[in-house]
Amino acid sequence: MIKSFSLSVFILLVAALLESAILSNIAILPAIPDLSLICVLYFSLHNGKLIGETTGFVSGLFLDFLSGAPFGLNCLLRTLIGYIGGLFSRTVNSDGFFIAILLGILGTISKGLILFVLSFLFPAGVIRYNLFSWFFLFQLCANAILTPFVFKFLSIFNKTLILQVEAAS
Repeated sequence: MIKSFSLSVFILLVAALLESAILSNIAILPAIPDLSLICVLYFSLHNGKLIGETTGFVSGLFLDFLSGAPFGLNCLLRTLIGYIGGLFSRTVNSDGFFIAILLGILGTISKGLILFVLSFLFPAGVIRYNLFSWFFLFQLCANAILTPFVFKFLSIFNKTLILQVEAAS
């Protein structure tokens, strides 16, 4: 379990650095694809709620340190998404191309909805998404397109990333 979690944390660190250092500096992108969100979805769908929550929290912690967002916002947001993804652990087969696209869309929409709700609870600290803006639409499309490829890349490390659950007898 420690080996699986350590590799997951390393992958999340690389994804957060890619987002903040490389993708954020590309001027033609209206919004940055959320690679760490896609990774959290993968980890939670394959390992359950506990790993989903913890990897979501860790990825949020990385993004909180690397971004100008209020400290703890990304932690809360990604912990919730990791938990929700973990609820569907082992019931959703994410190997298919179109299922992965749908999971990317649902993950991005849930991120927008959670931020929308949090913006009402903390009006001064949270910048809310306009769910009907070009910015959100671009991020939704980018995440939907990248999700199958990120899932396929992460499946290379399945023997290490996915915890083997033994049947209870």
